[in-house]
Amino acid sequence: MAASEENSALFPIFVLTIMAIPIVPYTVTKLCRAASKKSKSIHCHCSECTRSGKYHKSIFKRISNVSTCSNVTLLLLWVVMIILVYYIRTMSSETQVFDPFSILELEPGALESEIKKKYRRLSIQYHPDKNPDPEAHKYFVEYIAKAYQALTDPIARENYEKYGHPDGRQGFQMGIALPQFLLNIDGASGGILLIWIVGVCILLPLVVAVVYLSRSSKYSGNYVMHQTLSTYYYLMKPSLAPSKVMDVFTKAAEYMEIPVRRTDDEPLQKLFMLVRSELNLDLKNIKQEQAKFWKQHPALVKTELLVQAQLTREFAALSPSLQSDFSRILETAPRLLEELMKMAVIPRNAQGHGWLRPAIGIVELSQSIIQAVPLSSRKSIGGSPDGIAPFLQLPHINETVIKKVVRKKVRTFQELLEMDSQERADLLIQTAGMSSAEVQDIEVVLDMMPSLTLDVTCETEGEEGMQEGDIVTLHAWVNVKRGNGLIGALPHAPYYPFHKEESFWFLLADSVSNNVWLFQKVSFMDEAAAVTAASKAIEESMEGSGANMKETSRAVAEAVEKVKGGSRLVLGKFQAPSEGSYNLTCYILCDSWLGCDRKTNLKLKILKRTRAGTRGASLTDEGPIVEDGIEEDEENVDEEYDEDYESEYSEDEEYDQNWKNKHQAANGTANKHGQAAENSNSDKE
Repeated sequence: MAASEENSALFPIFVLTIMAIPIVPYTVTKLCRAASKKSKSIHCHCSECTRSGKYHKSIFKRISNVSTCSNVTLLLLWVVMIILVYYIRTMSSETQVFDPFSILELEPGALESEIKKKYRRLSIQYHPDKNPDPEAHKYFVEYIAKAYQALTDPIARENYEKYGHPDGRQGFQMGIALPQFLLNIDGASGGILLIWIVGVCILLPLVVAVVYLSRSSKYSGNYVMHQTLSTYYYLMKPSLAPSKVMDVFTKAAEYMEIPVRRTDDEPLQKLFMLVRSELNLDLKNIKQEQAKFWKQHPALVKTELLVQAQLTREFAALSPSLQSDFSRILETAPRLLEELMKMAVIPRNAQGHGWLRPAIGIVELSQSIIQAVPLSSRKSIGGSPDGIAPFLQLPHINETVIKKVVRKKVRTFQELLEMDSQERADLLIQTAGMSSAEVQDIEVVLDMMPSLTLDVTCETEGEEGMQEGDIVTLHAWVNVKRGNGLIGALPHAPYYPFHKEESFWFLLADSVSNNVWLFQKVSFMDEAAAVTAASKAIEESMEGSGANMKETSRAVAEAVEKVKGGSRLVLGKFQAPSEGSYNLTCYILCDSWLGCDRKTNLKLKILKRTRAGTRGASLTDEGPIVEDGIEEDEENVDEEYDEDYESEYSEDEEYDQNWKNKHQAANGTANKHGQAAENSNSDKE
């Protein structure tokens, strides 16, 4: 019975140990992450962003940020652990080891005369005849009398002094640290023990596994439904125009689950009239087009209208019930657009190439949603391929201000960026009639905008040139600079109600054939991860080339310095195509800002494979040519494509025809010795 009580007393210690094993390391990791976060503000401080309240940390918002589900659960577990520690400590103080010498207030090894003398003195103090207190009587019987008996009996005293127990050597005992009632197998307690074992050891893991498998079978790692990925893959087409990307984007399964209410009919009708010009309806048959639009699935109609409400900034037209649906759509939009981008650039043909045109359209749609800029504003005007859209992302800028600025021959957004700050301020104040505070807001936003540069090289391991079939390694350093000195930052997006980190897409593509050879997502937010990735890539590359340890260490150190200076390494491999010269383009596209995309021309010369392994130059003498940006006029082999690209939103059908004609011409002249047949096969695919 005593052993059973001792095991039951150890149960709190057992529970405390099991809880402490995962909780303590998790808490330390969480605190280290919180301490390592930079205190530097990385969001925009213009008046519009401040007014939006997105970054305002009130006392309630601070509490809500801290009181997340995981933090509250962790705090409650620590409270339980503290209670267990207090209980165990109290229980330990109540559970005293039987020590006859300490009970009789004697030193170990005391003589029998001293024991008897001390016993008589304590008897006068605690004996029932001398002290009527019940507690004194209990203490005398259970402690003093037993201690005296243990020390006056020669055998009991010898056992105690030798083995620490009056009964002599004690055998080794094992027990289970469970409560007393669970260890009683008789009667109902046996059933309780059985239920406890089945529940903890069988049912609990089974429930966790079922919940995990049911969720993982429905969602991908990016919390996007598998049904959405299948829909995006099926609807993605190589000639999908940017103005048609919206039709694919809104067919996500997440949006099909948005509730449809009868009370939303009237607000949606009003919203339709406000955004009708953005819906690509045929004005010649407007009645038939409107009827066709409303015959779609109600969830699709609601989703497209709410997305257009974001693009046109018609927030006042939304009813309270539509506001919740509106927030739900915008919150999931970045994840869905990222997966849609992957569906566009993943390998689609025999050569393992994706599609460029839909990829550019997806990035443009993402930019427009984050900055709340209409797609129609991206129509090419004059020398600006992106139209007035980049101007509209700046605070206090509207079409009236843009018209006044254009009159002063500032026709492109790039020209505005390249102006001196004082010259720009004079232009905006004197010509557009803006105040100094408004101009200061514009300067703050321009200082937040990333300025991107690309440094791209291609090589084959162990060889000087490239022959068809070789594995070509591409090294690209993407560098970002901002006027405020930041590397990673949150974009200026006062009309997007959620925190959104900048993301960039690197694409190596052939703009004539519409093929994406290589792609990679780039982020400037996590410097530690970028350092690790760059170090590992450089180390593997140097080891593959046969470099020694000293050269490898030097190359890794240089890469780490580049990363800390605002660069990110893009490393990829692709198989060299058949013999010929290829004019490729390296794009770096931002999903949040308009007007900061850049590209670099890369000219490759692939030689015919020979048995002797003779090599030739892989890059032309001109080498990679860095362009000023997508928004500037191009004077290269892609000039015809770029002119079509600038007018995509207004001339989609004309673009499709031009693209097909160019593709057919490319198939006939790009390569020799059977290349035309190979390209025509890829077109059929």
